[in-house]
Amino acid sequence: MDILTVVLLCLVVLLVLYELSVQCSTHYRAGKKFPGPQALPLLGNAHNLLFNDQRRTFQLPRGWAAKYGDTYRILVRGMLNLNAIQAKDVEPLLSSPKLIDKGMIYSLLHRFLGIGLLNSTGSKWQHRRRILTPAFHFNILPSFLLTFQDECRSLVAQLGQYADKGAPVALQPFATKFTLNTICETAMGVKLDSMTMAEGYRNKIEAIGTMLLQRLMNPWLFEDFNYKLSGLQAKFEKLLQPVHAFTRTIIQQRRELFHQNVRNIGDFSEENIYTNLKQRYAMLDTLLAAEAKEQIDEDGIREEVDTFMFEGHDTTSAAVIFTLLLLAHNPDVQQRMYEELQEIALSRSDTDGTEFGQRDYNELKYMDMVLKESLRLYPPVPFISRNISEDTMFGDRLVPKDTLFNVHIFDLHRDPAVFPDPDRFDPDRFLPENVAERNPYAYVPFSAGPRNCIGQRFAILELKTVLAAILKHFRILPITKREELVFVADLILRTKDPIMVKFERRQTQQ
Repeated sequence: MDILTVVLLCLVVLLVLYELSVQCSTHYRAGKKFPGPQALPLLGNAHNLLFNDQRRTFQLPRGWAAKYGDTYRILVRGMLNLNAIQAKDVEPLLSSPKLIDKGMIYSLLHRFLGIGLLNSTGSKWQHRRRILTPAFHFNILPSFLLTFQDECRSLVAQLGQYADKGAPVALQPFATKFTLNTICETAMGVKLDSMTMAEGYRNKIEAIGTMLLQRLMNPWLFEDFNYKLSGLQAKFEKLLQPVHAFTRTIIQQRRELFHQNVRNIGDFSEENIYTNLKQRYAMLDTLLAAEAKEQIDEDGIREEVDTFMFEGHDTTSAAVIFTLLLLAHNPDVQQRMYEELQEIALSRSDTDGTEFGQRDYNELKYMDMVLKESLRLYPPVPFISRNISEDTMFGDRLVPKDTLFNVHIFDLHRDPAVFPDPDRFDPDRFLPENVAERNPYAYVPFSAGPRNCIGQRFAILELKTVLAAILKHFRILPITKREELVFVADLILRTKDPIMVKFERRQTQQ
């Protein structure tokens, strides 16, 4: 028997032993209690996942959700991956104070964001959450509102140029610039457009997102060794260096202002943080106050500021884009929102000028329903992922430790048992009496439970502000059809082609 034959026989024996070990594993046995696509020997479901383009990658779980109608499983490298699409399994996952570890894919963000609020766990996550919660306190939101309104005026002026020409508008560049400018000023206290490297910063943030997606789409690049060998890590690091340098520069500048302007820093209280500053409050000030108390170091501040920037602009931009698309195709809804704005304008609650105050935006109940329905149909974050940190019972089924448990929010929000005719746009689904009948975990655009989105009130106020500004000045007319939307896998919900609308000035604005 020659050497090659011996080697091949040994390889076959090893592969057989590997497959037997997989089939005897807790993960394999637990997975048999869940429906799912056929797993092949050795490969598991890798053959389903590899060599797909972005469109196919997005559509694959949609097809499985429709086929199985319940939490389904796939096996990857012998590890169990569960995919929840119904509230009955989403609730015990998201509500648990123990199951807070993020899934493996979040580790791909570590070089960019560090290990901050988004992807930390345990005591570090709890510590950062406590530090950052005051930055989103209800009493601080009015300070952010001034920035929202400043950027809205700029956006309306830009859209007005297209309206005057009757020209179509591709929404993404405008929405992304608006939300990035907004989060830059509210998070770091600087006007991005006033800085010489503003466009370069925007471009690098976009390029970082593209490279993260590239890695996500190619599982063999998950391993750091393979990523480095491919040459992509060096390119990624080259993008990160100026972005991190920009953040550190802003932190230092803000730190100097902070120490100049805050009175009695030793007695600084988070509850009145923004009243102690002469300049407009930024979330960074909360972190600098924590630094002064030795609760966080400079690297930790950089982690959280970069996380604000990453999480706070693309997600809100997507919400703006899809809401405007829905309004363009539903002029009756658009008109009702405009009339609600007019009613509030006639009974100004806490402002004497022409701008709405926070209480006015809180009174926009119909707009609230429209936004919630938009976020149901088009959740900016279409899925979230958790790593099961201990053996856990879900109903009568055991989910073993180290299972990857994904919540497909896009499919959860289309459960026909909860949302009849789920693809239909119907804001009345969010009338109080209809909401009361539903499991609250059937609708989770901001996640839910202990790891819910810390900035959701901030995001809703930003969305209301920009929609109010646009509707006050323009009617939105359709170009892109909803049925023509082709979704692609990405870090947030995106379409293959640009979403286009037209803006028409209201007669009162001419």
